[in-house]
Amino acid sequence: MLVEGVPGVAKTLLVRSLAAALDLRMTRVQFTPDLMPGDVTGSLIYDAHSAEFSFRPGPVFTNLLLADEINRTPPKTQASLLEAMEERQVSTDGVTRPLPQPFMVIATQNPVEYEGTYPLPEAQLDRFLLKLVLPLPQRHEEVEVLRRHAHAFNPRDLAAAGVRAAAGPADLSAARAEVARVEVGPEVLGYIVDLVQATRTSPSVSLGVSPRGATALLATARAWAWLSGRSFVTPDDVKALAVPTLRHRLQLRAEAELEGVTPESVLGTVLNSVPVPR
Repeated sequence: MLVEGVPGVAKTLLVRSLAAALDLRMTRVQFTPDLMPGDVTGSLIYDAHSAEFSFRPGPVFTNLLLADEINRTPPKTQASLLEAMEERQVSTDGVTRPLPQPFMVIATQNPVEYEGTYPLPEAQLDRFLLKLVLPLPQRHEEVEVLRRHAHAFNPRDLAAAGVRAAAGPADLSAARAEVARVEVGPEVLGYIVDLVQATRTSPSVSLGVSPRGATALLATARAWAWLSGRSFVTPDDVKALAVPTLRHRLQLRAEAELEGVTPESVLGTVLNSVPVPR
């Protein structure tokens, strides 16, 4: 998952809270301009006692990797996560090492207009299942934030804040198995394909949703149906998850961006124009 928002809207706190609620081992990597790929995946270290090289695992060998401010590091280091995100493994010096299960990457990023940011390459954006945008809070929400801080809320002490483990790795595996049994009819499959193909022909889009994006929308719609207590997917499930699943997979034309077109507005047009199966 990719979480975007300006500094200070609690992106990191959100991910830390999720890890605590799911009882997952979390590792945080602060992505900076001088971070190297080996700092993420691990590297060979020479052992003077044995006179041999041994592999020292990097922080990617965890259950939940928090890639903090991922777009503040150059593309070379960003690309170090491509294999891990897609294959759930890391290959270094000709050796492939599997990652722990479950494994997920949640990355935070500042809007690309901010100074010192590097846009994520399309190949990496396409590997994120979801993109969430955290806006600045409304007045009443910000008042509530201040009220909690005024009553000794400590964002670094999640246990004192009341965050408890509600599930664990075994529960996640069981849930995934149940989601995989959610039925998807041929009409819904065709609806997903019609949606992603409509993004490819939009006049505002230079690069539409890939087949990987279509499979991602299928996965999120099935999960949403299961969370809603159903054993089958409806077109409404697809529509509910279309924007967070597809918004980061669209590349807009420069002239469309100058006119104020956004990926969300393109997807809104697509959702309104593609016939819904009944």
